[in-house]
Amino acid sequence: MRAKPISDLARPSLAKGVRLQIDSATNKNVLLYPEGIVELNETADEILSRCDGRTLSEIVRDLAEEYDADVAALAADVRETLADLNERKLIELT
Repeated sequence: MRAKPISDLARPSLAKGVRLQIDSATNKNVLLYPEGIVELNETADEILSRCDGRTLSEIVRDLAEEYDADVAALAADVRETLADLNERKLIELT
């Protein structure tokens, strides 16, 4: 079953008990949660660092400006990343 598409007005945030930080052993960006750890690639880290009350469209716009990227393609990548993290219960969408 396919998840419902994420709205442009959704405000993603880290789920309760999840923290974004740099792992001291590997010096890589990670998500820590009670059951484990997820090592993040640069893209996921850039997206999650903007999940601070901004809407999905604001996050996409900020990333597109910073990286001079195509907004439509970037929006699809951001939605895919956030959908995966939401499915894993690492973020919440409000």
